Amino acid sequence: MPSHELVLSEEVWEALPTRRPVVALESTIIAHGLPRPRNLAVAEELEELVRAGGAVPATVAVLDGRAHIGLEKSQLERIAGDNGVRKLGHRDLAPALATGASGATTVSATAFLAARAGIRVFATGGLGGVHREWCETQDESADLRLLAQTRITVVCAGVKSILDVPATLQRLETLGVGILGYDTDHFPGFYLASSGQPVDWTVRTPEEVAAVMAARNSLGGPESALIVANPVPESEQLDPALHDRVLGEALDECRERGISGQAVTPFLLDCLMRQTEGASLEANLAAVRGNVRLAARIAAAL
Repeated sequence: MPSHELVLSEEVWEALPTRRPVVALESTIIAHGLPRPRNLAVAEELEELVRAGGAVPATVAVLDGRAHIGLEKSQLERIAGDNGVRKLGHRDLAPALATGASGATTVSATAFLAARAGIRVFATGGLGGVHREWCETQDESADLRLLAQTRITVVCAGVKSILDVPATLQRLETLGVGILGYDTDHFPGFYLASSGQPVDWTVRTPEEVAAVMAARNSLGGPESALIVANPVPESEQLDPALHDRVLGEALDECRERGISGQAVTPFLLDCLMRQTEGASLEANLAAVRGNVRLAARIAAAL
């Protein structure tokens, strides 16, 4: 019977017992979010940004039925280049481990595995959330409930702007997931610096985030995540007028063509990529880089 213990890279294995800062990174952006060969270059860049911030990178993935926390160079190359790498959410982990599958981890799977390994900070691009027309489809990302049950700090640029942002914020409040705006009074809009929705709490430094994390630990209570909402710089955001026009046209096309369910998100993201001539991808990457830099500083501040 195969072992289902976590496999830590040598770098992560040495860092955790000595309380050196570690930052978890998801692998879906590598396997499914970027074109080749740029995906591998970005994966290596993000790991170097973590190291430059004084922390150890722990890219998470499942390889041949083993959950890896931190990848060696050859494993990173495999995630970036293997067409057989699946996309794994939290619910897919048990089947993947039991059948010996390989897959890149989404937000929910990465947060779960990272927290199990004892990692306290996780950097990603944007979270999933409540989809538009939820009243008809009941479509909601698994990210939300998993974060309500997992004590980890997630540095992100908000939720994907193709979602219903106000409904997502309401859902996070209901689930008891804390949100801090980092140097902003408004919740970020993923491709955009602001979604227009206010946040209740704003912090200005990594040390303030670390202080909130320490206070949460001392209070005890529910094992829920803390979201640090870090906006993409305005100079690197997608042009708001272009974003709104393209998204509106794509949503209209969805309704006209009867696209629904899980097909909606990839369709909308593809429309944004094509109709903005790649500008949405560059804004996405700018957000991810900023989140990784901040996550390393927060991990170091702990």
